[in-house]
Amino acid sequence: MGVVVDIEEQLKILKRGAVEVIQETEIVEKLKRGRPLRVKAGFDPTAPDLHLGHTVLLQKLKQFQNLGHHVIFLIGDFTGMIGDPTGVSETRKTLTPEQVKENAKTYEQQVFKILDREKTEVRFNSEWLSQMSVLQFAELGSKQTVARMLERDDFKKRFKEEKDISIIEFYYPLIQAYDSVHLKADVELGGTDQKFNLLMGRTLQRRYGQESQIVMTLPLLVGLDGTQKMSKSYGNFIGIQEPPGEIFGKVMSISDALMWSYYELLSDLGMEDIRSLKMEVDSERQHPKDVKMRLAREIVSRFYGASAAESAASQFENIFKNKGLPDNVEIIELRDREDSPLLVDVLLKAELVPSKSEARRLIKQGGVVVDDKKVEAPDYQLVPGGEHILRVGKRRFLKVKFSQ
Repeated sequence: MGVVVDIEEQLKILKRGAVEVIQETEIVEKLKRGRPLRVKAGFDPTAPDLHLGHTVLLQKLKQFQNLGHHVIFLIGDFTGMIGDPTGVSETRKTLTPEQVKENAKTYEQQVFKILDREKTEVRFNSEWLSQMSVLQFAELGSKQTVARMLERDDFKKRFKEEKDISIIEFYYPLIQAYDSVHLKADVELGGTDQKFNLLMGRTLQRRYGQESQIVMTLPLLVGLDGTQKMSKSYGNFIGIQEPPGEIFGKVMSISDALMWSYYELLSDLGMEDIRSLKMEVDSERQHPKDVKMRLAREIVSRFYGASAAESAASQFENIFKNKGLPDNVEIIELRDREDSPLLVDVLLKAELVPSKSEARRLIKQGGVVVDDKKVEAPDYQLVPGGEHILRVGKRRFLKVKFSQ
């Protein structure tokens, strides 16, 4: 597919959901040349799984791809070992090469649920960064001043509070920016929290004699708690490799107000159609739940197909409307005399919680129901013999069977 000629139409599509385009006049000039733009987005593989927050950038890359532009999915296997200092209050712990390599492998598998594999250039920045000589690395450092680095909010705050800032953290924005130099990027995408790093790419390209890239920032997707950005560390995420029913249920748990942001940033539905849906809801011609179910179906379908989406919708209705159990409820078998009947131990054994302390916290908060009865005592024990149905949170069910 060639580049779509109508520049105004391209801008309308590409600016959807974007917070800033720096500079819009420059991207218009680039588009006028009629050649595919080289569009890059970098992902440091600091965790093995992608969540919907990551897919905001992937959706934007897909839009560029659909318009005929050249998309580069950059895996920061080199920068991932350093750790992005953005938004942190102290020096990050570095990852081992083995951890980064394993995480990077899963990223490759997951992104093609959205991007076209045949039209996507996948690169690893260790290809060029690991080959840099000490002299080249020193030269990179000469391209920017300490004063300029300290303009960055998180560095400025840590410096003022006399907290450590390692030299390699100063280098991180330069190293990330050098990726744009090496790849000759026309456009770089990133979250609003990455603005400093993205602008550094513009600066560095000029200092290496290249035309500056366009910077396009996108909002950080708000997580299930409705307040903080989606993150595994906050526990408010929707993982794209979670089971279809889990994804569906989590999407249905977001607030009616937040739903419209998800539609704009994650849906393939046109903005005119989204506005029409909102008018339908505001005028009470459609119920918010039905519109949210449409969104949940679309997201599940993207990762698992239409059949799985319909099955997840039916399961959701069965659980929350008819108060039934999921079709494929997980079953765990315990032996009366060998396995602990303590609820904390059962939750841990079923891998519904990462630790006993998390299990106790969940129970104390009333997040566990045993046989339709809410349990709040951390030392609660299941009665051996027979079967028990556990509900953890709103969407996770477990059937516990005891045997001799």
